Amino acid sequence: MKRFLVGTVVNACALWLVTLLVPAIHLTPYGGTDLWRSILSYLLVALIFGLVNAIIAPVIKVLAIPLYILTFGLISLLINGSLLLFVAWLSRLIGGDIFTISGFTEEGLTIESLGWAILGALILSLASFITRGLFKVLRIL
Repeated sequence: MKRFLVGTVVNACALWLVTLLVPAIHLTPYGGTDLWRSILSYLLVALIFGLVNAIIAPVIKVLAIPLYILTFGLISLLINGSLLLFVAWLSRLIGGDIFTISGFTEEGLTIESLGWAILGALILSLASFITRGLFKVLRIL
């Protein structure tokens, strides 16, 4: 349980970094724009992201083993970007446009939004990897 909670906080910080670096990915705080609502919104989306990565991602990755072999693992970029789009869609079900990726609307997915999602997933993965490594060195995890 401790690892999941720390992982959620790490994902929230990495998600904040992604929203700063990628111009097409935005997080609008749920219920207002004060600091605590922003923090809780980032934690909520990070919790959704953690649940998606814990439940859905392993199933997709096992089913995509032949594609991993054919593409030498590059399919993971597409899978992670698609999962980030899925998290954006799930967060819209909770309460409006909390976590949005430009080009991903009700009308459909555009290539531009998948590209932004792949870039966001790449930055999110790198930030989480570095932070988790730092936590292991400091013996927090």
